[in-house]
Amino acid sequence: MSKLTTIFTAFAFAFAFFAIAPTDVVAQEKVHKVAIHVDENMALNNIENVRKYYDSIGEKVIIELVAYGPGLNMLRADTSPVATRIATMALEIDNLVFAACGNTKNRMSKKAGKEIELLSEANLVISGVVRLIELQEQGYAYVRP
Repeated sequence: MSKLTTIFTAFAFAFAFFAIAPTDVVAQEKVHKVAIHVDENMALNNIENVRKYYDSIGEKVIIELVAYGPGLNMLRADTSPVATRIATMALEIDNLVFAACGNTKNRMSKKAGKEIELLSEANLVISGVVRLIELQEQGYAYVRP
């Protein structure tokens, strides 16, 4: 009888596991995550190309542009040569984040002798390189123009 009880118990656990385990019957929406390191304006073209591609195949993409070092100039309110383009992209592209390195901003502010302002679309992060590490740990693809 003990053997029969053991077999029954094993069967019951197996049945319970498969009854509550998720199935692949319903297709999951594929979501691509991309981190783009910026040190030049070509990154904006990459963002548009990535978005257009995934839109064309009906898949979702989440993009975060991380600017540090000289690349932060594109997110500065006083020096950005692409401020209008960034504002437009922020309105037109869902799931697009512009991350600005706090370390670089602090160094630039110190050098300028005043606090520098960022574009309203920029989200300040403590460290650009640390943010890239975090994004990669979350499964983001890393693109550097």
